[in-house]
Amino acid sequence: MDDYPMLNLFWTMLIFFCWIIWIFLLFRVFADLFRDHELSGWAKAGWTVLVIVLPMVGVLIYLIARGSGMARRDLAEAQRREEEFRSYVRETAQTPASSADELGKLADLKDRNIITTEEYERAKSKILAA
Repeated sequence: MDDYPMLNLFWTMLIFFCWIIWIFLLFRVFADLFRDHELSGWAKAGWTVLVIVLPMVGVLIYLIARGSGMARRDLAEAQRREEEFRSYVRETAQTPASSADELGKLADLKDRNIITTEEYERAKSKILAA
């Protein structure tokens, strides 16, 4: 361990983590590039070539030129997923009430004198007819 000083260890860790961040950023740029429906195929191909041929400069230019659009697309995607989740929860949580449940609720309303006997009989006949 004497041939590898502590500062070299820290430097190696820093380089490694910067490399991981670079890979993450590269994947984010490619994902955003191919998720964007406003760009034509040729524009996507041009950005891809630029990012592959000149990786550091290409990613930097992409972030400067299209960074705000990246944020908007991320926000729109998050909102779309949230709405899909909410609609799924609404559909799943909605269980049709059985006739017995509805009759029980009606009887409770009648017992608490919220509805009259005539209203109870009309609602009961509607439930039993359905």
